[in-house]
Amino acid sequence: MPTTPFAHRISDGLLTGQSTDHLVSHQQHFIHQAIEPDFLAMQQAAKVAGFELCLASGFRSFERQQMIWDNKFNGLRPILDHNSQPLDPELLSDKEKIMAILRWSALPGASRHHWGTDIDIYARNCLPVGVQLQLEPWEYQDGGHQAELAQWLTEHMAKYGFYLPYKNDLGGVSAEPWHLSYHTVSQPLLQHFTLELLHRTINQSQVAGKSQILANLDSIYNRFIINICEV
Repeated sequence: MPTTPFAHRISDGLLTGQSTDHLVSHQQHFIHQAIEPDFLAMQQAAKVAGFELCLASGFRSFERQQMIWDNKFNGLRPILDHNSQPLDPELLSDKEKIMAILRWSALPGASRHHWGTDIDIYARNCLPVGVQLQLEPWEYQDGGHQAELAQWLTEHMAKYGFYLPYKNDLGGVSAEPWHLSYHTVSQPLLQHFTLELLHRTINQSQVAGKSQILANLDSIYNRFIINICEV
């Protein structure tokens, strides 16, 4: 069972990726200080089982998430469909681009990675030589190089307080079998992450597509932020 209580003060800055005082450094990434003991314990258990469990991503700041978002919206990075195939942005309206981006990338200010409770993971020793990790579902499904790790996590991650908020595609964010969340900390953060806070954060930003984001914020919030899998 998870052992670390959640004692850090919840602030707007923490919730929206504009504060870092809740973080600790781990494997060249940053994670929420409350999840580190149980993540270390899970890493050790994975090692015993034959997996070199590593972070592909931990905390991401608002600025980092905005760069990812803006590059996709402005055509500098590909926008993928539900099968991970690139879409032609010239054929999409601004609203369609926003909804397509949200399938794979969170809105700046609304990423669970802002909290440091959510991490993208892989087994380094299962990654074939010369192959770059893509963080696409096929890598973690039967026949994929991370499939055995995914099966191990299914059986063991709950012992350490972790679960998959995007285990299944619920019509919002695509299934992400690499995205783990530490429930006892992330759940109260999600409860504090209100539509009003998101509106205020986007309204004060210069994020690409801002006017269409604000015009569709209610549906974005309900479809892509609070629409997650049960523990």
